[in-house]
Formats: sequence, structure tokens, C-alpha cells
Amino acid sequence: MIKRRETRRVSLGQVQLGETSPILIQSMTNTDTRDRAATLAQIEKLTRAGAEVIRLAVPDQEAATHLKSYVTAAQVPLVADIHFDYRLALQAIDAGIHKLRINPGNIGPVNRVRELARRAQARQIPIRIGVNAGSLEKDLLQKYQGPTPEALVASALRHVQLLEAANFSDIVISIKSSRVPDTVAAYRLLSQQVDYPLHIGITEAGTWFKGSIRSAVGLGILLGEGIGDTLRVSLTGDPLREIEVGREILQALGIRSFGPTVIACPTCGRCRINLEDLALAVEKMVSQIEQPLKIAVMGCGVNGPGEAREADLGVAGGQGEGLIFRKGEIIRKVPEKELLTALQEELNNYHPTNLLN
Repeated sequence: MIKRRETRRVSLGQVQLGETSPILIQSMTNTDTRDRAATLAQIEKLTRAGAEVIRLAVPDQEAATHLKSYVTAAQVPLVADIHFDYRLALQAIDAGIHKLRINPGNIGPVNRVRELARRAQARQIPIRIGVNAGSLEKDLLQKYQGPTPEALVASALRHVQLLEAANFSDIVISIKSSRVPDTVAAYRLLSQQVDYPLHIGITEAGTWFKGSIRSAVGLGILLGEGIGDTLRVSLTGDPLREIEVGREILQALGIRSFGPTVIACPTCGRCRINLEDLALAVEKMVSQIEQPLKIAVMGCGVNGPGEAREADLGVAGGQGEGLIFRKGEIIRKVPEKELLTALQEELNNYHPTNLLN
């Protein structure tokens, strides 16, 4: 069992962050926030895909004017991402945003930070301090000779102190680098010095394939050590992929369950069926099931049932035919072309609510 790090509790509207709450999956719209129709449509798509927190860029006044409509329409908490202009943050608060993501160091003089903290506190809106290796303060870069983990932590603590000096403590922190080892080291250091909830991620992770791997490595290490209360898999392109990868990371670690887990062997010279296509078809077939089943797709009948003994259901291919098995026990032998149909029938029989109806 993974022991979560102890943290304070922070509320995003009706949603709670902290050690006793589920680790939430966050994504960010990549539409122009000034385009109301496109942004509303993407918020809906992200929500349907499983996003539990959605962040929006608020670059200017025109974008800020649409925030209230986004908050009204959204079914999950929304985060306003704001830099430089504290007035946009004040507008976001008035619009009912559920969380602010700012860098207190670029919002302006201390009196502006205090005003922002005062307004956020009155509305019970938390603030996420977001520190990135690419935008560290010049004095910290000079002191630590680059964007080191120690520099990232020093920047985060500096910003925490700005908010705490304004008597504000509904704080969430993120400290991200595009380098996985630096990100892991920074979060480890920070987690020893504060008890605020942490939002974790590998910034600028890259495109779908490589970005998913880098995110899985970095987030997997942190989550395995109990660090992280919300996460984002930062990928170039369609943000729907971020949710898919984030859910798989949490499920692989046994932290949360989002439906069936499909396991499949890597194939070998004994395989006599098109296992890749079969495995992909099974994944698609069970994608709408919510129950936490384990389904195995194996390439042959030699080791298949034994290797997948803990699977609820599975298939093992043979020469022109295959086996359907349950809990390691063979229950049917069918022609290869009927394997998928037979598995679907057994899935429907496996649960009284008929999983695939």
C-alpha cells in the first residue's frame, strides 16, 4: 500500500484536495479562451473523458469576460491561469473561479498580492503557486547556478511566504521541470518542508509517445512515494490524451480504478493469431465498462491461462482457434474468428448488470 503524504485540506468548490481525498486528474484547454463556443465545447469533452479539474489560460481582458459562463457551464472545478496582471485574477474571483494559478512574484507589488489574497480568502478560493524551471527569478538562477531542484524549491517557498504574510493559507504548490530527475528531486525536497497539497507533473513533457513515457516515469516515482494530490500529464496536442495517460498511471499503481485493466503478452514464436489486433479490439470493447475487471489477452495456450490466473476473464490464441478462460480455468474453445464475440458473451454473463449492454 502506498502511504500518502500528510497535507492540509484545500477545497475547490465542492471538491476536496488532500491526503484523504482521491488524487485528481487535471488537464488544460488549448482553445483560445476568448472563443467562448470552442472553449465550452472542449471543457465538455474533457469532462466526459474524465478530467476532474480543468485549467484555462486567461491572457487578457477579453478572455476574462467569458469566465463566468465557463464556471456556470462546467461540471468540474475550473482553474484560471493568470500571469502579470492581477486585475485579471480579481475578475476571475468575481466570476466564481474555483482556483487561481499564479506566480506571486510576477503579479506586482506586495500590496497587490495582499489584495488578491484578501479577495480569494473572502471567496474561499485557493491559489496554486506554479513554479517552472523555465521562468525562475534571475537572482535564484545566479545563486544556484541554474534551474536546480534547490532553486525551484527556493522560488516556491519565497512565493509561499508572500501569501502567508498576507494571512493566506489555502495554497497548492507545483514545481515543474522538463527534466524528470530535477522534478522528482524538487518535489521530494519541497514535500519535506511544507504540508500544502502538491500538484505534480513533468512540464513540457513532449508529444504523446515520449511525453507519456517521461510523465509515467516521473509521476510514477512521486506517486509511489506518496507525493501528489493532483496531477497533469502535460502533452503536446489534444488534451484528451492527457486524461487517458493520467488515469492509466494511477490505475497501474493501484491508486485508483477507472474500469478494466487489459493485460496482453508480448508475443513469441508460438503465437499463431493476430494478437495485437485482438488486444486492441478487446481494449475498445471494454472501454465503457466501469467495473475494475482484469482481462487477459494471451498469444498461446501453453502459458496463457497460468500466467493470467488472476485475470477475471481472458482469451488465449492457438492455431486457428483459441481458449476462453475465467480465473485461470478454461471454459470454452472457439474458432479464432469467434474469440472476440465469445469473450463479449462471457463478459455479459460475468456480471448480473450485463457489462456491455
